[in-house]
Amino acid sequence: IVDYANGYRYFGWQRDELLDGWWLREWLPGAHDVYVFGDFNNWQRTEIRMHKDAAGVWSAFFPAAMYRDRLRHGSLYKIHVHGDNGWLDRIPAYARRVVQDDETKNYTAQFWAPEPFDWQGDAFDASKIGSLLIYEAHVGTYLEFMRDILPRIKKDGYNAVQLMAVAEHPYYGSFGYHVSSFFAPASRCGTPEELKELIRRAHELGLAVIMDLVHAHYVKNLNEGINSLDGTDHLYSPPGDAGYQQYWDSKLFDYGKEEVQHFLLSNVKYWLDEFHFDGYRFDGVTSMIYRHHGYVTFDSRDRFFDEGVNGDALTYLTLANRLAHDFRPSAVTIAEDVSGMPGICFPQEEGGVGFDYRLGMAIPDYWIKTIKEKKDEDWHPSSIWWETTNRRADEKTISYAESHDQALVGDKTIIFRLIDADMYWHMQKDDHNAVVERGVALHKMIRLVTASTINGGYLNFMGNEFGHPEWIDFPREGNGWSHKYARRQWELVDNMDLKYHYLGDFDREMIELLRSVKNFQSTLIQKVWDSDGDQILAYMRKDLVFVFNFSPTKSYTDYGFLVPKGEYEVILNTDAPRFGGFGLADDSVRHFTQFDPLFKKDKKEWLKLYIPARSAVVLRKVKIKK
Repeated sequence: IVDYANGYRYFGWQRDELLDGWWLREWLPGAHDVYVFGDFNNWQRTEIRMHKDAAGVWSAFFPAAMYRDRLRHGSLYKIHVHGDNGWLDRIPAYARRVVQDDETKNYTAQFWAPEPFDWQGDAFDASKIGSLLIYEAHVGTYLEFMRDILPRIKKDGYNAVQLMAVAEHPYYGSFGYHVSSFFAPASRCGTPEELKELIRRAHELGLAVIMDLVHAHYVKNLNEGINSLDGTDHLYSPPGDAGYQQYWDSKLFDYGKEEVQHFLLSNVKYWLDEFHFDGYRFDGVTSMIYRHHGYVTFDSRDRFFDEGVNGDALTYLTLANRLAHDFRPSAVTIAEDVSGMPGICFPQEEGGVGFDYRLGMAIPDYWIKTIKEKKDEDWHPSSIWWETTNRRADEKTISYAESHDQALVGDKTIIFRLIDADMYWHMQKDDHNAVVERGVALHKMIRLVTASTINGGYLNFMGNEFGHPEWIDFPREGNGWSHKYARRQWELVDNMDLKYHYLGDFDREMIELLRSVKNFQSTLIQKVWDSDGDQILAYMRKDLVFVFNFSPTKSYTDYGFLVPKGEYEVILNTDAPRFGGFGLADDSVRHFTQFDPLFKKDKKEWLKLYIPARSAVVLRKVKIKK
């Protein structure tokens, strides 16, 4: 399959050393006539005709003797297609660079033939980074992100970057989910070589780079995208209404069509091969694998096997996973599936689709629902434990409290749901505001219980780790095409006079704690105690004890937990003053377990703690020196 998925090495512009020139090839079986035109022929639409073969592939050859001085790196071009829908100027599906004119706003393909990129021996192996700790991010420009943000991610302890909106998309406000050119990096962010430099530098810093891959649908635009590229409505899509994603106003892929499979599989290999990405988060998997796109109630297991399942899409995803792992054995694949389809993360040898991880999408939904609908006194630890650990034991999950979904305009992040407008007025360090203090405390506790219960990995969206106060809103008609909110205000977390740095500092130490235990995600997680009445939750992982008191008003003295006999030291406390807490407990005190003859046979004793209201503490069993 690795040798099969080579469409990007045949279609588009390909250098022919033997004939000394360039070929341009495009699959357009339904087209009646196709021409190439651009600045190299003064934009004469019908001067250079392409020729069609029996497979529907149109091609044209550009000998260097004629075009060496005209067809240059950066030349602009389009194809002029005569199809059932008339004569249209289009951008080829395999274009590797597409740019927008600042004045006309029209997109045009660009002949891209730079000097080979110097990877400087890059051979990064994502399988060696341990627990997958993902920093999900949107890029302003590749070079600015490389210079300013990668060092922050490294300093904060994350070991993977998940880049959104990588492939070209005409509408900035789509957050990159309405892709138009699948082989072209978004030109508003920089050149393909600048993206490669970003990835090379990330690898130098020890960071894996995961791409948010959108193969669930594509933009319906004719001017910029691949919709009806040959003049028919069924080139890359099923015909008629079956090819339309009504919920997203976009076009669907026909996964059962061999040429479409080849196009998409070639795209999977392309980003791994040409750009050294370390894997993918496959977006919209639920929409792909069901003909109803997941817009039903999954009230029965029959839903996983009835006529609503798109078998062609499951086959494609299985092939895509096989390809990714065969080409790059260390590649990471993550499925964004909310339905819980069995087998998605099973090995293919056992009949599964072969994803490495599933996104734990129920967890952020739970936190939103809890914050919106429940009083603090009704936050039940048994429910929190269930939601954060409810998963198939043999499926690895990426847990997260919130992602980009909550950071977009129209939604609210956790910190904004907790504090709301008081964030604008009461985030100075010397400003004691009850709403802010509650929000800061719960923000830390929510993230700690989510991150420390992982069985696969943990994800955070950029800025949420320090409680960024605003949503992200890209330029669109509704905001006057403003860039004002297409930003993250890093100066907030850098300002030591504001409380944002408390959250950022806590997140950094929390991530450091997870990384301090080898393969933390694989360690056994054992519930020690929960009490909905007291709002107390405690569990262990290896030598670590995690204790949470979600009560807004009750602090407990000498609250006991049965743990292995020994001495325990505090290594992280959400209530520590350096994290904006009240410092109500003395973290320098070491805690010794107390003998109880009833539990001698279990080799357990009572660990008794003072647990302030609305706080969490992590203790580590002290190793006895031999």
